[in-house]
Amino acid sequence: MMKKSMSKPMTQIMERLCKFEYIRMVIFPEEVILNQAVDKWPLCDCLVSFHSKGFPLDKAVEYAKLRNPLLINDLNMQYYIQDRREVYRILQEEGIDLPRYAVLTRDPDRPEECNLVEGEDHVEVNGEVFPKPFVEKPVSAEDHNVYVYYPTSAGGGSQRLFRKIGSRSSVYSPESCVRKTGSYIYEEFMPTDGTDVKVYTVGPDYAHAEARKSPALDGKVERDSEGKEIRYPVMLSAMEKLVARKVCLAFKQTVCGFDLLRANGHSFVCDVNGFSFVKNSMKYYDDCAKVLGNMVMRELAPQFHIPWSIPLEAEDIPIVPTTSGTMMELRCVIAIIRHGDRTPKQKMKMEVRHPLFFALFEKYGGYKSGKLKLKKPKQLQVSLSISSFPITQKPSVEYGHFSGINRKVQLTYLPNGQPKASSEEEGKEEESQANTVSAYD
Repeated sequence: MMKKSMSKPMTQIMERLCKFEYIRMVIFPEEVILNQAVDKWPLCDCLVSFHSKGFPLDKAVEYAKLRNPLLINDLNMQYYIQDRREVYRILQEEGIDLPRYAVLTRDPDRPEECNLVEGEDHVEVNGEVFPKPFVEKPVSAEDHNVYVYYPTSAGGGSQRLFRKIGSRSSVYSPESCVRKTGSYIYEEFMPTDGTDVKVYTVGPDYAHAEARKSPALDGKVERDSEGKEIRYPVMLSAMEKLVARKVCLAFKQTVCGFDLLRANGHSFVCDVNGFSFVKNSMKYYDDCAKVLGNMVMRELAPQFHIPWSIPLEAEDIPIVPTTSGTMMELRCVIAIIRHGDRTPKQKMKMEVRHPLFFALFEKYGGYKSGKLKLKKPKQLQVSLSISSFPITQKPSVEYGHFSGINRKVQLTYLPNGQPKASSEEEGKEEESQANTVSAYD
């Protein structure tokens, strides 16, 4: 539809795609799409087509069968994306985490799927109990009237979400009873930090993520000085990147947007929107055009005998216009910080040859591995006693309070003596008579 094809994100990406030597962009006029038979539509080798309000998806499918172009986004899967029940079914089949849910289908031909019991602070849907707060979503993905119901302990009522109108995305209602007409998905409410994460894929190996204030909070849309909704950059975890890949492949949508909820240490997919672009990100427009252009050329160049390989490019240094002229854009600041509030190690190393150390080494089985670590108070006291008296005097083995060795003793057997030191170290320790195999903490 013209509203989509002439939007700023689409225009920005098409301009960049046209820079590929062998790619030419053709926009199908809306009048042609709506009023002409598909055999009169322009010819193309690669088709970018996606459903939106008023778009004749059936005709697009018919055109694809007739002309057999390369499809950036699969058309048949777009029927499934319009039904939240099918979206959740596919997510489950792919092993992707999503909130616990149940489907209430009000269909006279399927009465077994319409068992609803409503209590003051819960609903039971086909035997599945959902305590408040819970979420009620229409099964049609085109219906954005999603309700969140609150328990009486939180004041009751419900928050009613809808497509953004001006500065509002939801309103509070004192109504606490669920809707009695229509089919719905009921799911548990996920306690997030007050934000939703929006993820945008361009193929299975690229995902851009942003966070926005959740519409379920107070319904007021946060906007910047230019009136655009404020988005926050988000780094996806390795697991979330894998989820993005799975969603892209499962729904066969190269360009695909979906919503993540981060709650209780996990990430849950709660909505798949299909074809979606990031707004107001030049970096994304550059990346998206490169990925799509290379994808098209990789698939179609052999067919047209075009010698082509993915070009190796130097790093694209980001230059942005400012009031002071063009300047490099700072993309991120990375700080590695370590606190300095710690006690330094109090360690002594020495070489020992006194028989009492060897007796201690043998007593605790040091010869089995050639190393020994002593940590028990009794062991530490014996070590301290041996170390505290001249070698001509028999050490005391009374085990009372001890100090000087408070953490551990490590002994290493060196049958050939200390390894040869460097010339510099030899100069410093030339006449040393130290005899040890031990390190004391």
